[in-house]
Amino acid sequence: MTVANEAEKLTEFKNEALTDFSKDENRQAMLEALQKVRAGLGREHPLIIDGKRITGLDTLESINPSRKSEVLGRFQKGTRKHAEAAVEAALRAFDRWKTQPIDVRAGLLVKAADIMRRRKHEFSAVMILEVGKSFAEADADTAEAIDFLEFYARDAYRLAGPQPIVKIEAEDNELVYLPLGVGAVIPPWNFPLAIMAGMTVAAVATGNTVVLKPSSDAPWIAWKFVELLEEAGMPAGVVNYVSGSGGEVGETFIQHPKVRFIAFTGSKEVGLHINEEAAKTKKGQIWIKRVIAEMGGKDAIIVDSETDLNDAAGAVVASAFGFQGQKCSACSRAIVDEAVYDQFVELVAEKTKQLIVGDVENPQTNFGPVVNHSAFKKIRSYIEQGSREGRIVAGGNHDSSEGFFIDPTVIADVAPDAMISQEEIFGPVLAITKSKNFDESLRIANDTQYGLTGAVFTRNEEKLAKAREEFFVGNLYLNRKCTGALVGVHPFGGFNMSGTDSKAGGHDYLLLFLQAKVVSRKRIGVPPKDQQGF
Repeated sequence: MTVANEAEKLTEFKNEALTDFSKDENRQAMLEALQKVRAGLGREHPLIIDGKRITGLDTLESINPSRKSEVLGRFQKGTRKHAEAAVEAALRAFDRWKTQPIDVRAGLLVKAADIMRRRKHEFSAVMILEVGKSFAEADADTAEAIDFLEFYARDAYRLAGPQPIVKIEAEDNELVYLPLGVGAVIPPWNFPLAIMAGMTVAAVATGNTVVLKPSSDAPWIAWKFVELLEEAGMPAGVVNYVSGSGGEVGETFIQHPKVRFIAFTGSKEVGLHINEEAAKTKKGQIWIKRVIAEMGGKDAIIVDSETDLNDAAGAVVASAFGFQGQKCSACSRAIVDEAVYDQFVELVAEKTKQLIVGDVENPQTNFGPVVNHSAFKKIRSYIEQGSREGRIVAGGNHDSSEGFFIDPTVIADVAPDAMISQEEIFGPVLAITKSKNFDESLRIANDTQYGLTGAVFTRNEEKLAKAREEFFVGNLYLNRKCTGALVGVHPFGGFNMSGTDSKAGGHDYLLLFLQAKVVSRKRIGVPPKDQQGF
C-alpha cells in the first residue's frame, strides 16, 4: 500500500471528547479508577534502557500533594552512567527505527491512542494523585495526550508523502524529510501526560528515538505512558525512561555529543540554560543541536469597558485558577478599564471565593494543592509581596499541615511594574491592574519579557482588530479565556522568553523533528537550460 492509501484509512482528526462529571456514572467511573490505581501505591519502578528494567539504585519518592505523607511510588535515581547508556541504546535503535515504514511508526501512535482511550480514567486518576489535578483538569490532560497521538500520527503521514516542489523539464526532483537522530525529552510536571506524551511521540512518529527524563514531581504518569508504548508495540531502545535528577540525568542528556535535539517544557531559567549548553559544541559532535523549548508566561486578560463583565470575570477566574494557576498559559494579570474597574474587581473576588478548595479525590473539589513544598513556599512569598504591592480582595490563606494548599488569591490595585505583575509566579495568584483606556491596556499587557497567551474582552470590533495587530503573544483569544488550547485547533507556543514558538499541536510542529533533503536527477536525453542558483 502507498503512504497515501494507508493514510486514507484514518478518519479525519477530531478532538477527544471531555468527560461530563455532572453525571453520576462518570463520577463513579473515576472513583473506581482511583481505587484501582491506589492498589498499586508504594511500588518501586525501574529505569527502562534498551527495553531492560534496571533497579537497585537509590530512589526518589513521588508524593501525593493533597496528602504529603503519602508515598505513591519509588523511582530509581539514574546516574550519569545510566543516562549515557540510554543515549547509546537510543543511537543503536535509531538505525533500525528510522527505516521503519510510516505505517509502523504512525500505526504505533494510533494503537497507543486506542489503549489510552480505553483506560482514560486510569491515567487521569494517576494525575489526580500525583500532581493534584481535579477530575476535570486530569480528564482534559488525558484527552490532550490522546489528541497528540492521533494528530501527530496523521501529520506524520503527510510529511512522509510527496512534498510540493516546482517541476522542470530537464530533471526529476523531490524533497524528503529525514529524522534528526536521538532526542532528549525533558517534560514538565504540570501537564505530565499531555506535554510529555506530545513531545515524545512527535519524535517517535518522525523516525527519531528518545531518551526521556520525567519530571521528579511526576515520574509515575510518565512510567505508565512508556509502559503503554511498549504494549502498543514500541521496539526496545526507541524510548528510554531514565528517572533521576536534572543535575545528573538531565545535564548528561543536554551535553551529550550524540544527542541531536532537546525538546523541553519548563521554566525560563532552565530553558535558557539548556539553550546555552546546547550551543556549545562538544568533542565528537558533528551537528548544531536543535532546541525546541516552551518556557513560561506572564499572561494577561484585558477587560474593556464595552463588554459583559460577568462573562469576563468568569473567564479570568477560570484562566487564573484552573489547576491552581500552575499553567504557563494561566491568566496572572487582569488589566481593566477604569470605568468598570471597581465592579469587575468585586465580581472576580466573589467568583473566586466560590471555588471549592480541598483534596481532589473529592469529585466536588475544583481547586486542589500546589505541586510540592518548594512551590508552596515560593507562592506564599509572592502573596506576601503582593500584600505590599496591592490589596488582597480574596484568598491569601495557606495550609500545609496535610497537603500543600494555598487559597486562590486575588490582589487588586497592582502597578504594572510591580514584582507580582512582572515575575512568573506559577501559582494561584491574580494581579489586577487599572488602566485609563484600551491603548494603555495593550501597552501594559505587552510590557513583559514573555509572550505566550493573552485575551481581550470587548464588543468593540475596532479594538479587537487593534488587539489582533498589537497584542504580542503566540496565542491570542478574543472574548474567551486564555487557557484550554486544543490540539489542531489552537497550535500552541509563544514569543520572547516564552520559548521558541514551537506551535505544539499544529502542522508546523513535526517539522522541528525533521530535516529536509532534496534529491535531483537529470533526465536522459533532455538538454538542460541555463541554470542559476546555489
